[in-house]
Parts: sequence; structure tokens; C-alpha cells
Amino acid sequence: MPKYAPNKMPSSVKKRYFELLRNGCKGAVAARVVGVSTSCGSKWFLEAGGVIVPDPGPISPRFLTQEDRIAIADGLQAKRHVKDIATSISKSFQTVYREIKRGSGPGGGYQPWWAHNQALMRRQRPKEEKIRGSEPLRSLLREKLAEKWSPQQISRLLARTHAADPAMRACPETIYRALFAGLLGSRPGKLRTGRTRRKKQRRGVPTPNKIKNMTLIHQRPLEVNDRAVPGHWEGDLIIGRGQGSAIGTLVERTTRYVELIHLPNGWKAPQVRNAIVTQTSHIPLQMRKTLTWDQGRELTLHEEIEAFTGFRIYFCDPHSPWQRGTNENTNGLLRQYFPKGSDLSVHTARDLREVARQLNQRPRLILGDKTPAEAMKGWLTQPVTS
Repeated sequence: MPKYAPNKMPSSVKKRYFELLRNGCKGAVAARVVGVSTSCGSKWFLEAGGVIVPDPGPISPRFLTQEDRIAIADGLQAKRHVKDIATSISKSFQTVYREIKRGSGPGGGYQPWWAHNQALMRRQRPKEEKIRGSEPLRSLLREKLAEKWSPQQISRLLARTHAADPAMRACPETIYRALFAGLLGSRPGKLRTGRTRRKKQRRGVPTPNKIKNMTLIHQRPLEVNDRAVPGHWEGDLIIGRGQGSAIGTLVERTTRYVELIHLPNGWKAPQVRNAIVTQTSHIPLQMRKTLTWDQGRELTLHEEIEAFTGFRIYFCDPHSPWQRGTNENTNGLLRQYFPKGSDLSVHTARDLREVARQLNQRPRLILGDKTPAEAMKGWLTQPVTS
């Protein structure tokens, strides 16, 4: 008579058996429900490590589930390549390699039930958090946070001054977690940035382009780079309190001549388009060659702006403000007139013209102590050459 092989039962039967155990059923009852003997269920239970940890339910998709581990075991049984298995469960092959190495049970071979149970036990943290259990460490952290130290600076201090005492050490992430969990007292004002909650992270998730048909800065004419020829501008917005108001800023790269764009009706794409078209119409056509901007949504209608103004618009790479450094420098000068956190809607078009006049009449060392207005006038009075 052939020997009974409990591990030849379908994976779906085993899965149901362990679900019943995690829901509180006794082993004999669970075995009877799925249609196997009590001894067969006992063998499965022992192979899983002898302990059944309750499954907490849905987890982040970057972690392996019980179904993923079953698929890995089935793939190995069918002698499929690890990369093919990884593709079938939408995970990286490195993740599957690590899982196979870590999930091979004491008897050898990958065992999905034992591996999943071990993963659930590793996920548990029965010990108390270090910062919750150490009053001296909490006091030191509160003291340094009150002095506006960042968690990174505090962590480095602890590493230097308590090198021989692990109980008085904490990495920046531990400090952040304790702060956001309320273990260090009232949260508002504790961080130098003023944040009271963790920023959302999108690591590894590419952000789709918000703007259609962008022409990137790398395709911009080379003559723009050496500033030898005027007519190439950089633009941006400076934003007011609560992102409720804005002012457009344009600066010509060669002469540093400034134009300010009044946005009384908001700074969404249609309003920005209308304002740029109407408020740059006085600029001579030969001085409207290119305009470099960041990838803000306010320039979604860039193709219409090009059609109405004659500017050829180029977009910087994401998070690369240095690619329009002249404009960034000018925005810093403008903050003398429009402080951060102030309401910019109180400034009229006349106010903006006066601020632009002052900047354009201020001598600049980069221009040999000429003013931007003088530099612009010098180019405009030169004879036009074909």
C-alpha cells in the first residue's frame, strides 16, 4: 500500500486549513472542515513551526503575502526560473531570491507556510520603543529639539557623546517616529521646519508629466548659455501666504532686466496665460526669443503663450532651480519687497511697476555697474543687423 503523502494535497486546502487555525479553530476541527485527517493537519502545523501567528490583514503591496509565497513554492516545484516566478507575482527577482533563502525551513526546501509564519513573527515588535522606555534619552531629545536641532544633528551628537552606551543612542528615523507619535511632548513647533506630520513619500513611483508637449531645456539654443545675445528670459512665480496669491517674475538673462506680472485673478494656467500675453506685449519683438520656466502647472497652456507672444518656451528638469539661476537670484532680491508668508494680492499693478523700476535702476556689478535699464537700452539702440 502506498504511503500517504500529506504534502501532496492542493495548496488551496492547506491555505484554508491555516486560515481556520488563525481564526481560532482547533486543529482537529480545521482538519475535518478541509477534509484531511487530524494527523495530516498536525504534520502541516509542525512544518509551519508549531506556532500560528494571527495574520493582521492587508499590508503594503511591497510585502509578500501568503498567496505570493504559495506561488513561489508552486513555481519552484514546477522548476520555473526565479525571474519568471517574480514576474508572475509582480515582485523583483531580488525579493524572490531573498525570500527563498530566508524561507527555507529547517528540513530544507522552501516551505511557504513556515516562511509566512516566520514573516508574521518578525513583523511583531513586542519590546517597548527605546525612547518610550528611557527618560534620560527623552529629556535630552526634548532639550535639543527645543533648541531647534534637527533629528540628524541630535543623532550625531548622541553617537559622539554616548559611543559606549547603546541605550542613549537613536537614529534620526527613531527620533522622527517618537516625535510624530507624541512621545516627546506636544508636536507643533518641535521641528525646525514646523511640520507636525510626516511628508508623503512616493519613492520609486515616477511622476507623470503634468504638462503636455514640453520642450526641455536641453533643446534650448546654445546661444542662450553664453548670454552674448539678449532676448532670452527666465520666469517663475513667487507665492504668497497660503498659496492664495502670486506674482510672476521675468528676468532677461543678458541685461538682468526685470518684468513683474500682475496676477489679480489667481495663478492657474488660464490666468497666467492671459497675464503673460497682455503684460509682455510692450517688450520689443526682437527681445522675445526664449522663455525658460520650471515644470509648474501654471504654464500648462505654454503652446498658446508661444503663439500669442513669440516666446519659445523651454522647461527645466524637475527639481533643478539652478537651471534658471538668474531668476532664482532675482526672486531673492524681490523678497525684500514681497516677504515670504505675506499676502501678495494687496499689491497693485502700479506697485509692481515701481518695484521693477527700482530693480532696473539699481547698478549691478555683473554689468560693470551699469543698471539693467541702461544695459537694455544699449541693446535696443544698436542698429539691427541681418
